[in-house]
Formats: sequence, structure tokens, C-alpha cells
Amino acid sequence: MALKLYNTLTRQKAEFRPINRYNVRMYVCGPTVYDYAHIGNARPVIVFDVLFRLLRHVYGPDHVTYVRNITDVDDKINARAARDYPDLPLNDAIRKVTEATEKQFHEDIAALGVLPPTFEPRATEYIRRDDGRETMVSLIEALFQRGNAYVAEDHVLFDVGSMPDYGRLSNRSLDEMEAGARVEVAPYKKGPMDFVLWKPSKPGEPAWPSPCGIATPGRPGWHIECSAMAGALLGPEFDIHGGGIDLTFPHHENEIAQSRCAHGTPFMANVWMHNGFLQVEGEKMSKSLGNFVTINELLHTNKFGGRKWSGEVLRLAMLKTHYRQPIDWTRALLHEANANFEFLSSVRRRFMATEPSDEIFCALGDDLNTKVAIDIALRLARSANKGNERDGASLAASLRLMGILEDNTEIEMPGWAIDNFNDIDVSLAGISVVSRDLSNHIPRNATVSQIKNVYLDRNANNSLPKGVRDIIAILVKYSFPDALALQYFEDPHRAWTANTLIERRADARKRKDFAESDRIRNELAKMGISLKDTKNKETGEIETTWEVSR
Repeated sequence: MALKLYNTLTRQKAEFRPINRYNVRMYVCGPTVYDYAHIGNARPVIVFDVLFRLLRHVYGPDHVTYVRNITDVDDKINARAARDYPDLPLNDAIRKVTEATEKQFHEDIAALGVLPPTFEPRATEYIRRDDGRETMVSLIEALFQRGNAYVAEDHVLFDVGSMPDYGRLSNRSLDEMEAGARVEVAPYKKGPMDFVLWKPSKPGEPAWPSPCGIATPGRPGWHIECSAMAGALLGPEFDIHGGGIDLTFPHHENEIAQSRCAHGTPFMANVWMHNGFLQVEGEKMSKSLGNFVTINELLHTNKFGGRKWSGEVLRLAMLKTHYRQPIDWTRALLHEANANFEFLSSVRRRFMATEPSDEIFCALGDDLNTKVAIDIALRLARSANKGNERDGASLAASLRLMGILEDNTEIEMPGWAIDNFNDIDVSLAGISVVSRDLSNHIPRNATVSQIKNVYLDRNANNSLPKGVRDIIAILVKYSFPDALALQYFEDPHRAWTANTLIERRADARKRKDFAESDRIRNELAKMGISLKDTKNKETGEIETTWEVSR
């Protein structure tokens, strides 16, 4: 199934084709660390975490690079530092504010179940460097040398008129933008839409040696920060750039202008994705209206809805609306999400994950349609609750793919498996390479009986790592002979995939869909698995056994 994404730049949904499928690259604008992150800040964090997970699922975890930055140089940071620490030198006060706020941000979003990005650069780390990587200063100087930037009164400004298709992302012409500009234009600007790349620092403010021969120390403008960090860590051209819809103009428009002109490239990112606005109880969120809600308040206070909410409920509530649509953050939404979560949790804990539901995978692949995916998950949960084990197993994997109920420590090996453990004629003796976690907890030449004892003793207090529990459960469920153990112990998920495909083939044969049956047989053959169909003499039904191809 092709992954399709809506591209703000083209205003179309199209099949996603990475520049290099072995190096899929994504950049998302991160927080400015001067205050608690509000629930609106959580939306892009959650949305692009789901996309990160989906890309890792499709292309492999080692082939996806995700960069989300931290902005730690900004006028708002300076103001907060001066207010909170008036007795400290400003630079010391800024350090206290940014370190504390960044720590709080990480704690809050960890509760939302997000994976850490591959890289999380701080803006101040990419102003100047001595390791040859791209920096804000090197980008500015490249723009100046190419004639796209100019110096005026110790500022360096981008000459918007030097870029013919400026405004393409936000779908507005330069004439329209200039006509609608209501801000007072600084007298040193060539054009009203020209924007700051570098500016002089005020006394006491953070300052660095300025580019382009300017003697006065200064600091970067906001837009150049993301261009430099993306260029340094992902290259001049990459696959996906994401953020909130409010960043489309001017921030992302200006990023494109800077990066393309400095590098001389036709694009910066192939796909631009933007999540919609968030309002609270039908109104724009603002402190003046008293409806400003932070992630931390939702997690730890009774301010909103009369109770504390788990991070998993907040994540589920956020994903119940398609990412490009506006979301109304209401108490009713959270109560509904909480009920959904409790039901999903009660069902999911009874099943081990196999492969995600094809329907859910297709929904996520259709421009990240989490709303439809969650509706399907609830349907699968109702089916699993009535005894459909296959739907329960795919539900578990699907929730994991969306980052919901990802690491449920309550999953246990079925009682029937433990009761029959000793009947399995398998030994780990002779396995050349064993999972590191497994070898840390189970002797190399352990018998099945010894494995069972390790499981019973250590799983009782959840001291056995989840990966080890999964491997043991796979061993139990499929009663591997030695050949299969040798083949699959290093990659247990491959065994789950094989058995899932065999079950699907059996269903296809019952439907007399022999083309699908043959397709699955060929797919299994590529995995090194041979099938053998035999007729049961008593029932007359076809039974399938399998083995690793020699």
C-alpha cells in the first residue's frame, strides 16, 4: 500500500516517494523554551510522532531520521529570564530558564507517549561551529555572497525581491503581501517584506561575533535557526518538513527562501505538512479568556474537566480528529477519549501483538487519518471482546503503531501455554547468537523447563523485560522444533509474520480465492518458509504445516 500525504506546497495529496528510501528525513519545528508547553504545542508533537512511527514501520527504524529542534535564543526567553531572575546577569538567568523549561517539556511530552527524535538540536549550538557543519552564520554569509542578503545598520536582511517565487507555500504573491502589510517598515529595509537574518544584541543580551564584516556582536533572527539546523543534520534537500498551520507564513515561507537561495536548490523539503489550529471549548485559547491550558496542568491538576488526565488519554483525544482539521479541545472530548481508552486497555491487555490491522495501516497511510484508525480500533476491540483472537492481536499491534498502549506490562502468557510448557520439545542448546536480553536472563543451554521457571519466577514482579516475554511466548505458542528456533530466535517478529500470513492463506482458501492463496505462498517462500498442505483423513479438511527451507 502506498503512503499518501497532503503537501501544503502543492495543495494535493500524493504518494510519498522519499529521495532515498534508506535515508528518509523529516524536520519538525520544536518549542521555544520560555514557559510550560500548552496543549496546542502538543498537537504537532503527537501528530508527527505518529508519522515518525509510521515511517519507521514502512522503511525500517534505522532508515528514518527525525529532527525536532529546541529554540533557546529568543526575545521571549530574554524577557522571562529578566522577570524571573532580576538579580542575576541576563545570560545566567537565560540559562536557568531554558534548562528548566526544556526539562519540563521533555517530562510532559514523555507522558504523551512520544518517541524521542533522532536529533534534538538547540539553536545556540548551530550559530557558529568549528566542525564544518552548516551554521546560521555560514548560511547568512552564503546568502550575502549570492546577493540574496544585504547589510543595513548592523542588521543582515534577506532581500525578498531577489527570490521570484517567494510566497508559493502560503499561496500569496509578493504584491499582495506588500499591499496587506500593516507593520511599520524599518527605514533601513529595501522592501517592506524583507526579514531579519541577523541583528545587533542589546547590552547584556546573548551575543556572538557577527557575519558579513559587521563589527557589533549580535544574534540570529528566528527563521534562520531552523534552516541551519535542518541543513546541518538532514542536508540541503530532504523529505518532510512539519509544523503547525500558524507557521506556514512567515516562518516556513522564510525558511524555504533562505535554504533554497543559500544552497541554490529547487526545493528545501519535498513535502510540507501542517496540523490545524486548536481551540478550547469553541474559543481561541488565550490567557485573557482564562482558557489557556498547559500539558502539565492536564496531567497534574484538576483545572480542566475536574480531574487529572493520563498522557495516553490526552494522546488518544488528540488523534480522534484528523491532523489537518481544527480541533475543539473540550471536556466532553476528554471524557469520551477516557472511556475509549479504558475499553481499549481492558481488551488489549489480553492479547500479544502480531501485525497491525491492514485497515488501520491503510487509514494511517491515507494522509495519517488517525480518526478513522481509532474508529477501526474500537471496532476490532469489540470483536476481540467477543472472542476473536486475531482481531485482538492485530488491535494490540495497531495501538502500538499509533503509540497508544505501547508497552503494557500487564500482558501475560496465556494459562494454557504455561500448563503445556513442558510438552514442548525444544532446547536453546546450539543457538549461535541469542538475543542479548534473553542471554542475560536465561542460561545459554537452558532446557524448556528452565525457561518456564525463569518466566514464572521473574514475570510475577514484572522484572523480566518485555522483549524476553515476547520471545518466550512465541516459543510456547508455536512449539518450534530446533530448526525453527535457530532461524527465528534472533527475529521473533518474523515468526509472528509467518504465522499470520499462513492464517490469512487458510482464509483465502476457504473463500476459494486461490490467487490470493498463491500470492501468500510465494511471499512466504521469499521469507524462506516452505508450506505443506495435507488432507486430514478423518475430517477431510486441508491442514498446513511449514518449515524453514533448506
